[in-house]
Amino acid sequence: MTDFFDLPVRRIAANGIQIAARIDGSGPPMLLLHGHPQTHAIWHRVWPELTRHRTCVAADLRGYGDSDKPAATADHAAHSKREMAADMVELMRALGHSSFEVLAHDRGARVAHRLALDHAAAVTRMMLLDIAPTLDMYEGTTRAFAQAYFHWFWLIQPAPLPETMIERDPVFYLRSVMGGRPGGLAHFSGAAMAEYERAARLPGWATGICEDYRASATLDLEHDRAGRASGERVRQPLCVLWGEKGAVGRNFDVLALWRAVAGEVSGGPLPGAHYLAEECPEALLAQVRKFFGWGGGPAR
Repeated sequence: MTDFFDLPVRRIAANGIQIAARIDGSGPPMLLLHGHPQTHAIWHRVWPELTRHRTCVAADLRGYGDSDKPAATADHAAHSKREMAADMVELMRALGHSSFEVLAHDRGARVAHRLALDHAAAVTRMMLLDIAPTLDMYEGTTRAFAQAYFHWFWLIQPAPLPETMIERDPVFYLRSVMGGRPGGLAHFSGAAMAEYERAARLPGWATGICEDYRASATLDLEHDRAGRASGERVRQPLCVLWGEKGAVGRNFDVLALWRAVAGEVSGGPLPGAHYLAEECPEALLAQVRKFFGWGGGPAR
């Protein structure tokens, strides 16, 4: 099996832009989505096991990695989770997958949440890592959460303030965010850090990440509120996992919040802080095997 970092990165037309992805494996299709401030390289430690059981598509979100970086818009619609979800369903269709499983972390998990709502027939089952629903996290913000997740509130400041500061030293920003959680930078391999730093230096990256967060604090909340008012719920089997050392589990009742907006919810904490696929890959894989039912088809 080809080493993760030796696999070519493909750029595939989807939703009017080019989405970058690594693709390998055999079996049912699985879409893997990363978080901030990383790329799809977050999956490199679990990739060998995943690709033994699934045809894995690890994609960069728009604005991140080697995917296209659309210009900012006044309403932030180009970076809404609705638009990002459309990217991913079209990417999978372009690869011949009309329905698929989803394993997603952080920002990618927020895209996956919207994907499951807007394109319910496309998502068969879904595992989300270290998030509670965006609307509940904003509405339930406390001082402790705001201090731990300062970037949620700094990146949404009007352009060009955060972009200008990030562009002065994007690697410093990336290392500060990733290294500021329990365990610091010790969790990350040299190859993965080199990839994250390369991506952070790409033109348009600072705009992409800021617009991602600006959309989450504005248009995404409008979509979420409207959906809840209409009775919108996640209908697919959902597993949510979070880091027992992280801020999400300390500040939110994760399972209760997801059970309020989804029908079939399971999950619990893992022995990490936030970057679970890199901090505790074996613990994550144990949950993946259980939830996705490897060896006997999807769990029912």
